[in-house]
Amino acid sequence: MMFIARLAAILLLFFALADRAMAQFRRSEDILRSQSAAEANVRDRVNAGTIGLAGGLLEGAPIRFATEIARAANDASDMHVLPIVTRGPTENVNDLLYLKGVDAAIINSDALEEYKSQVPQIQQRIACILSLFPSELHVFVRPEIRTLADLAGKKVNFNTQGTAAAYSGPLIFSRLGISVEKMFIPHPTALEQLKRGEIDAVVFVTTKPVDAFAKGKWEAGFKFLPVEFGPKFADYYLPSSLESADYPNLIAKDERIATISVPTILATFNFRPDSPRYRRVARFVDELFGHIDRLRSPGFDAKWKDVDLSAPAPGLERFRAAQDWLDRRASTKQSGRP
Repeated sequence: MMFIARLAAILLLFFALADRAMAQFRRSEDILRSQSAAEANVRDRVNAGTIGLAGGLLEGAPIRFATEIARAANDASDMHVLPIVTRGPTENVNDLLYLKGVDAAIINSDALEEYKSQVPQIQQRIACILSLFPSELHVFVRPEIRTLADLAGKKVNFNTQGTAAAYSGPLIFSRLGISVEKMFIPHPTALEQLKRGEIDAVVFVTTKPVDAFAKGKWEAGFKFLPVEFGPKFADYYLPSSLESADYPNLIAKDERIATISVPTILATFNFRPDSPRYRRVARFVDELFGHIDRLRSPGFDAKWKDVDLSAPAPGLERFRAAQDWLDRRASTKQSGRP
C-alpha cells in the first residue's frame, strides 16, 4: 500500500510539473507569437514606405540628385527612400524593368531607344514622375575643326562606358549621319590629349557649366560646335544653347551656340493603380512634390530651383499619381485656397 501511495504521489507531482511546463510553454508561444506579429507589422510598415531609387555612378550627377530626393522625402516617418548606386542612367531602365527592389529610377530620355526592339511597348511600361534637369550636349574641338562634318573619321572621345556621354553621344552622332572613331577614356585624360592634338574632339553630355571649360585655360581656336535642333531630335531631346555666361573664356559676349539637351527624368514603372507598389510610389510622389520647396533651399543643388513639377518629358507619359497631385494643386489654386 505504501508503494502505491508513493507512486501516486510521484505521478501527481509529475503531472503537476508537466502542467506547469505546458503552461510556461504556452505562455512562451504566446509571447513569441505576439513578438512575431509585432515584427511582422513593423516589417510590413517599413516595406510599405520604402522606395528603391536607382541613381547612377558615384561620380555622376544622378546619384547626387537621388540622395537629395531621399533627404527631402524621408522627412516623413513612414517614408524611406533608398538611393542605389548603379552603372548609369541607361542601365537604370533595365533595373526599372527587371530588378527586384527598384521602384523608381533616374534615366535619360534617349535611353529608351536601346529598349525599343526588345520591349516594343517601353513607352507604355515606364512613366515620368518628374523631369529633373537637362544635360547639354557639348562638342568641343581643336582649332582646325570648323564644322561637325570635319569630324568624320576623326578621333572623338565620349567619356567612359556607363556615362551619359558614352551612350547619348554616339547615338546623336549617328542621327547626324557622322561616322567618327569613337573613344571611351576618362574625360580628364582626353582633354589633355585634345590639347596635344592626339584626338580631335571631346563630347560631354552634362549640365552646364562644365568646370573643365569654364575654369580651364584654352588656347585660341578651341571651341564648341553648334548642333541645331530639328525633327531628327524631336523624340527624346530639347533645344538648348551654350552662352558667354556659361563659358566667358570660350564664347564671346552675346554669342549663342545652338545645341541640344538630353532631359534627365525621374521615372517609375507604370504600375497598376490597384497594386501595392503603385500605392507605395504614389506616397513617394506626395512626399517628394510636397517637399519641393525644401529641395530649392540652401544646402541642395541649385538646379532644383529650375525644376518645374509640371514640365513634360519627351517620349513618356506622366505617372498617374504625379498627374493627380498636379491636378489637385491646380484645383486648389483655382479655388483660392492657400
